[in-house]
Amino acid sequence: MKNKIIIVVAVVFIVGFLILFKNSTTKQEVSIIDQVDQQTDVKQKLESKIDNQTSVTVTITPLNTASNSKEWTFNVVMSTHLVELDQDMLNIATLIDDSDKEYSPVRWEGALPGGHHREGVLVFDQIIPSPKLIKLRISNINNVVRNFVW
Repeated sequence: MKNKIIIVVAVVFIVGFLILFKNSTTKQEVSIIDQVDQQTDVKQKLESKIDNQTSVTVTITPLNTASNSKEWTFNVVMSTHLVELDQDMLNIATLIDDSDKEYSPVRWEGALPGGHHREGVLVFDQIIPSPKLIKLRISNINNVVRNFVW
């Protein structure tokens, strides 16, 4: 009789533990999924793109293109040993949405024109509604048009 009571208590304890463990795991998984969704909404991570035409390397890295951001930002790195990087970035950069609508940058936060190495951030107003793809076009660096598509 004593053995039956111990077995019943042990079974109840194990079943209770399994139910409790299953519920806590499910809550943790839902919490992790919610956190990932919130982070994706806040900051969308897109890969860097590189263009190496005519001895000028241009690397563009989207920093923030999230649908809820007021401004979209792109890091721009330019490097060469042959030509002067003296372009006005506000005049040579254009953001293009999936409907071929063009947007001009609102500001350039970076190195002044000149030299062989320049880096800075191109800032655009948010595109509403958020497009399925975007293209950043940089024109006239050593007479070449460069397109970076995400």
